[in-house]
Amino acid sequence: MNYDMLIVGGGMVGATIACALGDTPLRIGVVEFAPADTKWDEDSYDIRVSALTRATQRVFERIGAWDGMVGRRVTSYSRMHVWEGVPGQSGSIDFDCADLGEPNLGHIVENRVILAALLERMEKFENVELLCPARVSGLERNSEQVTLALEDGRQLTARLLIGADGANSWVREQANIKTTGWSYEQTAVVATIKTSLHHEGTAYQRFLAEGPLAFLPMPEGLSSIVWSTTPERATELMKMGEPQFLDELQNAFGDLLGRMESTGPRGAFPLILKHANAYVADRIALAGNAAHAIHPLAGQGLNLGVSDAAALAEVVIGASREKRDVGEFALLRRYERWRKADNVSVMAAMDGFKRLFSNDIAPLSLLRRAGLNIADASGPVKHMMVKRAMGLSGDLPRLSKGLEL
Repeated sequence: MNYDMLIVGGGMVGATIACALGDTPLRIGVVEFAPADTKWDEDSYDIRVSALTRATQRVFERIGAWDGMVGRRVTSYSRMHVWEGVPGQSGSIDFDCADLGEPNLGHIVENRVILAALLERMEKFENVELLCPARVSGLERNSEQVTLALEDGRQLTARLLIGADGANSWVREQANIKTTGWSYEQTAVVATIKTSLHHEGTAYQRFLAEGPLAFLPMPEGLSSIVWSTTPERATELMKMGEPQFLDELQNAFGDLLGRMESTGPRGAFPLILKHANAYVADRIALAGNAAHAIHPLAGQGLNLGVSDAAALAEVVIGASREKRDVGEFALLRRYERWRKADNVSVMAAMDGFKRLFSNDIAPLSLLRRAGLNIADASGPVKHMMVKRAMGLSGDLPRLSKGLEL
C-alpha cells in the first residue's frame, strides 16, 4: 500500500489537507481511528463550535466543502461586542462588518458540521483514500520513505507523513519533537443556550477575573457559550442543575440577551498552551493542534490549523509540479518557516491578552478599560485589528486568498 503522502488524523485539519490535494497526481492516504458521526438529530447541537474567519471560509470554498457546511447549518455574525467591567466603570470595543464593507465578520459553525462536509467532499476524490477505523502501531523512516504500521498488520509507505492527530500527537512523539507550553489552570465550560432575546447576529465576549465568557450566535437565536474559568469553578458549574447554572450564567453575563431560559448538554475542556519546537523532521510535518494548541480567547485555533493545511498543500503541490520529492526536508522547512512565524505571533498575542485580562488587579483593570475605549475610538487601529482577525491581511496561502493552487 504505497502512497505519496500519508495523513495521520482525519479530523478537520487532516481532512482539509486531503481535500486541498484532491484531484492531483498525488496519492493520499488518511489514517483515522474513530469513525466520525455524520448523522445526528436535527434538533440537537454540537457543544463544540468554531468561529471561522474569512480566510478559512475561502479555503473551504476553494476545496469544495463550504456548500456542504452551508447546506447543513452555519450562522454568520455581523457585529462583535467586547467589554470588561460594569456600567459606568467599563471599557468596551465594538466591531461591525459595515465599517469594513464586508457582508459579515465570520461564521460560527458546529465542529461536526465542518467535519461532515469535509469528509463528504473527501470521498469524491479518486486520489484520496480514507483508512478508517485504523490504529497506528509503528513508524520507520529512511532516506527515501516512511513506513507506517497499522495494528491490523497492514504496512503503508509514503514519501511524506503528516501529523494532524491533535495536541497529544502520536506522530510528533514518534518524530521525537519536543513541545513548549503550560496549563492555563483554566477550564472551558461549553453549552448551547436559549435566551429570551435574539442575538441579532452579534457575538459577545465579556472579560471576567477568572477568564473570558463568550456568547457566539447560533441558528434560531440560540448562542453557544465558551466560559473560561478555574478548574474548581468549572467542576461546580458542571454539577449544577439547570436552574442554578442559568442563574450563575446570568450573573456572569448580564442581561444583554435578556433572560437565560434553557441550556443543552454541557461539556468541560482544560485549556493549555502547547507549541512544537519544530514543525518538521525527516519526511514528517505537523499541522493543526499537533503543532500548536492555544487559548480559545479569540477563536483562532481551527483557523490557524486551516492556514497550516493551505500552506502545506501549496508547498507540496508546488514540489510535485516541479517533479521534486514532496518529502524533501528543504521543502518542509519552507512550510515550517512560513507558518511558524504567524502561529507564534498569534499565540503570543492570545497568551498576552489572557494574562492581561484574567486578573482583578485594580491598576491593571483601569488600564485595560481605558485601552479598550481608546482602541474603540481609534478607527485605523480597530480597522487593522479586525482585518487581521478576519484573515484579510498577512502572509496568506493562495487558498486563504480564494485563489487556486
